[in-house]
Amino acid sequence: MSVPHGLPVRPTTDRARESIFNILETRLDLNDLNILDLFSGTGSMAFEFASRGAASVCCVDADHRCIKHLKDTQTKFEFENIDIIKSDVFKYLKHRDMGYDLIFSDPPYDLPNIESIAELVFENGFLNPNGLLIVEHHSKTILPKNEFYLEERVYGQSSFTFYKAPPLS
Repeated sequence: MSVPHGLPVRPTTDRARESIFNILETRLDLNDLNILDLFSGTGSMAFEFASRGAASVCCVDADHRCIKHLKDTQTKFEFENIDIIKSDVFKYLKHRDMGYDLIFSDPPYDLPNIESIAELVFENGFLNPNGLLIVEHHSKTILPKNEFYLEERVYGQSSFTFYKAPPLS
């Protein structure tokens, strides 16, 4: 997928995206999952999830140029299972609309409050039982290892921190 010039994005690299999907496919069946893509940017992850059979993918981004690109791409490839929301992610995470099986978050690496993403997701019940949260961040950034922390994978300057919601009790 080509990225229009001037978008304020740093798309997940092909190598990292392939690695993430290899990890996910060994842990869960992507078919029929409800997925939330935070800081969607170009939508490369969202469109990959949709093409692999996700029941629904909700994209959230605040930049109007990214939203336009997401909508144009959705139309071009006729993805009916993608919902696109223009919103500040932190405001969005304060108003839960539904539970998700998987949340992928790829914020700008210089975002000052990146560590609060996991806190907001769990505090506001965005993940279904056993759901996964994956936060992409610069490898120099250390995210909290709270009770939901699962693991971290490093791919050069990019790291992915995995969190898991507890099962139903």
